[in-house]
Amino acid sequence: MQLYSVAGPDCGADIQSAAAVVDWIADGLTDVLPEHVRSDLSKLAIGGHSRGGKVAFALALGHAKTTLEFSALIGVDPVDGMHKGCQTRPPILTYVPHSFDLKMAAMVIGTALGELKKCTLLRACAPEGVNHQEFFDECRPPAYHFVAKEYGHLDMLDDETKGVRGQATYCLCKKGTSRKPMRAFVGGAMVAFMKYYLEGDTQLLTAIVDDPQISPVDLSTVTSLELGNHFRDIVFVIP
Repeated sequence: MQLYSVAGPDCGADIQSAAAVVDWIADGLTDVLPEHVRSDLSKLAIGGHSRGGKVAFALALGHAKTTLEFSALIGVDPVDGMHKGCQTRPPILTYVPHSFDLKMAAMVIGTALGELKKCTLLRACAPEGVNHQEFFDECRPPAYHFVAKEYGHLDMLDDETKGVRGQATYCLCKKGTSRKPMRAFVGGAMVAFMKYYLEGDTQLLTAIVDDPQISPVDLSTVTSLELGNHFRDIVFVIP
């Protein structure tokens, strides 16, 4: 769901809108579900892409009050502004490692091409200093970080994005050769993460961490910070 028509320097309204949606879920979701479907709102994940990833982190960090609590957090190539020192308000990144006081597991998916400019006239869509790396660096265990090597900031979108803004998604950001593999990876990783932290099924997420080659995209980095007496930090850097 897009929370804005034109992206400005302030995300405050986006955060409040997202909080309002969460509050609606508490009271209104049951009325629109099929007759035999029941929701379990004790297990709720929140996530977003790009600016929406920042909004998801903001809600998880308590920048707006919600009637429901979250059990898992997902940021898909999250971005907090144009560059370090020029964050959109309210700034989320603190540049202090493991400073996010999250009461839930977090997964951050990044793109290696996102921090590269499409051309000299355009800024990078996920600039270094305000992108996935910084968001993950500030997470505490349990947290996961996956970086798609040959894909860009918008490569998880549909192949056909309508209208002028839709066509612009092919022009503004450096991109990979095809969106389909990235969509498959992002969707699969999100399902694996939620099955682990909402249902207790560790198999799928553990498989990705232990054997990144099973991913439909090449992963340049796979990092797992796990709870325990000490951080268990598993890092794969794949050439």
